[in-house]
Amino acid sequence: MTDILFVKPVLPRAGALVLPLAEGFVLDGLAKQADEATGGAIARGLEAAGFKGRKGQAVTLWAPGGHLSRVVAVGLGAAGGGTQAAEAAGGAALPLIASEVEATVAAESLPAEQAAALALALRLRGYRFDRYRTKESAEDKPKLLRLTIATPDVAAAQAAHAPLSAIADGVFLTRDLVSEPPNILYPAAMADRCRALEKLGVTVEVLGQQELEQLGFGALLGVSQGSAREPRMVVMQWKGGAEGEAPVAFIGKGVTFDTGGISIKPAGGMEDMKFDMAGAGAVIGAMAALAGRKAKANVVGLVGLVENMPSHNAQRPGDVVTTASGQTVEVINTDAEGRLVLADVIWYGQHRFKPRLMVDLATLTGAIIVALGHEQAGLYCNDDTLAAQLTAAGAATGEKLWRMPLGEGYDKMLKSEIADMKNVGGRPGGSSSAACFIQRFVDVKEGHVPWAHLDIAGTAWATKDGPTTPKGATAFGVRLLDRLVAEHYETR
Repeated sequence: MTDILFVKPVLPRAGALVLPLAEGFVLDGLAKQADEATGGAIARGLEAAGFKGRKGQAVTLWAPGGHLSRVVAVGLGAAGGGTQAAEAAGGAALPLIASEVEATVAAESLPAEQAAALALALRLRGYRFDRYRTKESAEDKPKLLRLTIATPDVAAAQAAHAPLSAIADGVFLTRDLVSEPPNILYPAAMADRCRALEKLGVTVEVLGQQELEQLGFGALLGVSQGSAREPRMVVMQWKGGAEGEAPVAFIGKGVTFDTGGISIKPAGGMEDMKFDMAGAGAVIGAMAALAGRKAKANVVGLVGLVENMPSHNAQRPGDVVTTASGQTVEVINTDAEGRLVLADVIWYGQHRFKPRLMVDLATLTGAIIVALGHEQAGLYCNDDTLAAQLTAAGAATGEKLWRMPLGEGYDKMLKSEIADMKNVGGRPGGSSSAACFIQRFVDVKEGHVPWAHLDIAGTAWATKDGPTTPKGATAFGVRLLDRLVAEHYETR
């Protein structure tokens, strides 16, 4: 889809006209002009279709006259629905105008923030990953070349949309990464993609096999040892805040393909395991979004990138590894690999950067899907303030979180007979015991560091279209992390 332009309200001479209308609407502005130009066909059509302006409601009026090929009315719901209602309307409108060459959105009645949010939704819903489609028919290709948002205050709408455009870029980067096939996107290749952030002002360091061995990353290296692809850890720093101020740290699990290792997964659906790096993808996209909108905050993103493969050299169930923290882990199940990767990266990130808080994201457990389905991600947190901030950010962006329990009972499930811990605690409470495993690598000797773990296994990939997420990679976490920083950790 082409870029979105904000323009002064002028009735279009061709293409589609989109009318975002709240409950109890009265046609005015471009809507009224279009209705008059079509001899009242729009008002009659909306009445005949039973359109009431309810949130999520959408109606298409075909060839109403006045040179318009179609009019699409989308509901905003009750007056004062805010930016979320505008996003829902924009997301509902895009599929209904995608076959047009040009379309105009009559947004005269919307405040600048809502007009910008509607534009964001149109762009997000229009995402396609078609890099490998070589024989797509012309009918199946997107046609929308010109999309304009008609608003009386163009400057205000553009100003409101500018940071949202940077966020959309970050979302698209993440969706691209998560969508790539694993023969194209392996640890070294994903690390190379991170270097593109340097043009936004992000400092990027890539650590390879030798450096990780020197750091004592026994847990991460144990996961990667069965693969011919060597691991990487990427450290990304955005220094937009006060000099010397402790950064916010985001940490992502980046298993570019997960066979399960020796504890191999069933064949059915294994192709989906290309998106086991979605946590790392979200961190990379969030760093791009923050840098793209010049966030006034210091943020560091760390991603551990490995491929989990079975081979003659693969880690075995029963092996014991020594982590960067010095703690030892008995590997009971090689398919519980993401927590091993996070263990070393979190420890390293905390000790090197002394962050003010840490949030890790990982497609970690099937257990969280059993608990929450695909509607919300699991939130585990050692700090009530951070938990509340993340929950609010999730609600505001539509990337919803549900707080799940930590506790001694779950932690005891990790007791090993021969090492400091084992890497799984059994099926019952599997997501909570996994979170407790990760928590063991948040060093309390350094003082209380607010930490949260987001288990995004059920939300990283969508099997059906949503308002702003077409089927496929969702980039869950990018907007949430950006909102967290914007609301609470930027210099005012």
